[in-house]
Amino acid sequence: MHRRSFLGALAAAGAVGAAPLPKAKITRIRVYRPRNLNPTINQSNMLATVETDIGITGIGEGGTKDLLEQCAGSLIGKNPFEIERIWQHMYIDFFYPPGREKIHAAGGLDMALWDIKGKAFGAPVHQLLGGMARNHVECYGMPHSAGGFVNESAGPERVKELAQATMAAGFRCFRMDASVGGPITDRVFNTNERVGLVIAACKAAREGVTRKGDWMIDLHQKFDYGDAARICKQIEEYEPYLVEDPVRDEHAHQDLPKLRQITTVKLAHGEEWGQRYDFNKIVENHDIDYARCTLPNVGGITEMLKIMALCETHAVGIVPHFTGPIATAALVHCLGTFPGQTMVEIGANQVLPPHLPQCHDFKNGRLWPNDRPGLGVTVDFNALQMIGEVTEPGMSRIYYRPDGSLTHW
Repeated sequence: MHRRSFLGALAAAGAVGAAPLPKAKITRIRVYRPRNLNPTINQSNMLATVETDIGITGIGEGGTKDLLEQCAGSLIGKNPFEIERIWQHMYIDFFYPPGREKIHAAGGLDMALWDIKGKAFGAPVHQLLGGMARNHVECYGMPHSAGGFVNESAGPERVKELAQATMAAGFRCFRMDASVGGPITDRVFNTNERVGLVIAACKAAREGVTRKGDWMIDLHQKFDYGDAARICKQIEEYEPYLVEDPVRDEHAHQDLPKLRQITTVKLAHGEEWGQRYDFNKIVENHDIDYARCTLPNVGGITEMLKIMALCETHAVGIVPHFTGPIATAALVHCLGTFPGQTMVEIGANQVLPPHLPQCHDFKNGRLWPNDRPGLGVTVDFNALQMIGEVTEPGMSRIYYRPDGSLTHW
């Protein structure tokens, strides 16, 4: 069934969802490199398309050429509407558990599958997920004209000015990195010296946003536990919205519970983590106030929904790290349906790149939902370079249980 006859059948049925989805098959996956490619793998804005034999193409973002092509082999020939089955297939295929980089690529393709399903129903993805639970998604960051973030060696006066500008631009929260406070010469970061400088910058941030605004700081794993604890305790009076990544990622499951016991500042962690298994115990034990999980890093929308359920169960908010603009659009669909506290890092995605004439809708420091089908993204492929194509299934190493569900080979 082609796209025109399928959509005609839906229209004849009189309502979205009144007609069954047609039999469909994934036929081709292409990988496109944008002109402004982010070379950091887990912030990748690589674009992928998933094509079907019913004329609907899904758009996704994330991963690298090699990892997208490997994951794509698990999709060819599958029904694009069986998203959970496909996710499990990508996850356990090739036997070895995927690392975070492969999870990122799988997440980009998963986003494309949800885009296909939304387009098939003629509805935005957030409607398929239960509908919006909020009017808009608030963002934190800096006005684009101010450089996006405060992670230079800004002194207290400059921090105060930028905090004021952030509030004036409509953002909910001003964000800065722990590099603030004073000059950093030859990239030498003396943590013992920086503690006092960071505390002074935090005081200035509170003055800049006033009591009506919010501010946050990313310690960015720069400090050992002892120095991170000193900072957290001494900035309590300035009431940060959160302190992000206060300890090293490798030690987080040991150090965050200790830090939670000695400070009242709200803690956030997990921008470098992958799927729900990284977050599970920390969230379950309330050792953080906000999870930094994001798309496509966790494995796409399918996995994000499970992390959202975990966070809602334990009253933990979600404050996603930024990746690419299509992933940001997908976050609106996901987190718009999340009833807990959330705020998105908009970063450089305040301005859309040339290859995305339509993507997320951002204005006045907020991301707004829309009613465009699927993810609501339009692509100008003339502004992209196609660098990969997969049309044949990959080598599959899985077994099936008697009921048809998947298990390891």
